[in-house]
Amino acid sequence: MTNPLKLMCVLAHPDDESLGTGSTLAKYALEGVEITLVTATRGERGWNGDEQDFPGLEELGKMREAELRCAAEKLGIRQVSFLDYIDGDLDQADPAQAVAKIVAHVRQVKPEVVVTFSPDGGYGHPDHIAISQFTTAAMVCAADPDYATDLLPPHRVSKFYYFVVPKEEIAIYQSVMGDLIMPVDGIDRRAVGWDDWAITTRIDTGESWRTAWQAVTCHRTQLPGYGDLMNLPEELHKTLWAMRTYYRAFSLVNGGRKTESDLFEGLR
Repeated sequence: MTNPLKLMCVLAHPDDESLGTGSTLAKYALEGVEITLVTATRGERGWNGDEQDFPGLEELGKMREAELRCAAEKLGIRQVSFLDYIDGDLDQADPAQAVAKIVAHVRQVKPEVVVTFSPDGGYGHPDHIAISQFTTAAMVCAADPDYATDLLPPHRVSKFYYFVVPKEEIAIYQSVMGDLIMPVDGIDRRAVGWDDWAITTRIDTGESWRTAWQAVTCHRTQLPGYGDLMNLPEELHKTLWAMRTYYRAFSLVNGGRKTESDLFEGLR
């Protein structure tokens, strides 16, 4: 009997797993792939209700953790872990410490494939950029026998991906939700999307996008912020969620310009 394939997602906040990679995770879980999620924060500053009703960082963190575990159950995620950073402070974390935490998870789980945010953080979100950088460094360190953390043996990931969003999808999303803009250091950072030629991998998730949307609705404290997404006609929902796109940052088992249709191509 062969061991099941393993996929690890390393993301920044509760709801990243559902809105971003949800339909991909649900698809692979149905195929018997073991899914592990590592989330850097508990989304403690992501309050979308009235300001006077804000329950405080610790209490909101507990609420959002429970929402994440609800979503994980729907998506078929086997294990959820937290890096225990505070929402909004991730890019101020000690890099050596953050990388070591991720390395420990990688070495313990031993996934063939790891997915994280793209280097631009999708729309310039500092937490997204930080987790992308930390995870990229962790891929190198996890494979290094001279890098020690908790005496776990080294593990070399076979494939490493950035979750990316094509320009046409950004345009559709913004037509519904408005411009994706994040002010950082007095500058507006905007979602720009990726050109088609830069996308290495397209995953057909037409059979699992509804599951991903069910997972999104677990994030009840975030639902007011999703606005018009909640009321989209099914066909537009499908257009937005039924194809997920990635950039293959490295692979030890395949390459070339041909677009992949499977994160595990070359491993099956």
